[in-house]
Amino acid sequence: MSAASAPRTVILGGTGFIGYHAVLELCRRGHRVTVFALDLPADDLLPAGVELTLADLDASSDDELRALLAGQDNLVFAMGADDRVLPAAPAYAFFHRANVVSTERVVRLARQAGLRRAVICGSYFAYFERTQPHLALAEHHPYIRARRDQARAALEAGQGMVITVLELPYIFGGMPGRVPLWAPLVRYVASPWPLFYTAGGTSMVTVERVAEAVAGACERDGHSACLPVGDQDLSWRSFVETLSRLVGKNQRMITVPASLVRAGAWFFMLYTRLLGKEHGLNPVRFIDMQTRETTIDAGELAASRDLLGFGTGGLEAAFERTVRDSLK
Repeated sequence: MSAASAPRTVILGGTGFIGYHAVLELCRRGHRVTVFALDLPADDLLPAGVELTLADLDASSDDELRALLAGQDNLVFAMGADDRVLPAAPAYAFFHRANVVSTERVVRLARQAGLRRAVICGSYFAYFERTQPHLALAEHHPYIRARRDQARAALEAGQGMVITVLELPYIFGGMPGRVPLWAPLVRYVASPWPLFYTAGGTSMVTVERVAEAVAGACERDGHSACLPVGDQDLSWRSFVETLSRLVGKNQRMITVPASLVRAGAWFFMLYTRLLGKEHGLNPVRFIDMQTRETTIDAGELAASRDLLGFGTGGLEAAFERTVRDSLK
């Protein structure tokens, strides 16, 4: 592939955890990559040849974004707010601005600029909202409602493009300059305290597999779709005890009864409400998801893998990197 014929891909959030690894994978495949990000967490982070713009998306004008998008083939949106943020109430207003409004805006501008594809890095909570509507997750969790609405906004704004919304589970790995979001749990596991955690389990994946899914979405044709991404289903016991082994403790996990966890969550939610804040994931209702096997259907996952071409494996090494970077 010559440089002139190489696909051109712009990644919003290309210095974040997912975006950075997507940059590496796309460069490996020969894409000409442009990164738009708020900050650069480490010197020499990006491969040679990657164009970098550091700016605040909300403060950038439509004309500035049109200039960024001009001549591009693909857009990757790897920005937004995740469920760890505790905003002022009402939480939905915050997550709507961060994830829905911003996505609709850049996809609309990308369509006007003639881009062929857009890839949205979303959440597997939207997958469960989509596939299990009887749970009414969007009704009870502002963050999940915003992720559902983000997907809808992208598909609506990108009519005529191939829009791929990646529904991502818990992701593991590391990158230069950023502390893993799992660091608080790793530090707890490494502490002298007894190892308490909940029952249940979930789908997990390495950041490298996610980057392969992003790149695959940038290269596929066909119809727009919301596609789950994942690799391995693990119980919380298996996961937490693996972390314990990796930090050198080899401690057995003590399962906390769901009723006790729910009672603690109720007091936690009451405290935050007194502060005028609201969780994106309702702490009390989220216990129902936390304490069961919240996993992606194997058939749907296989279909996503066929469409996007992402691989499997590497989770143990990703756990090791997560632990190492968390304890620096």
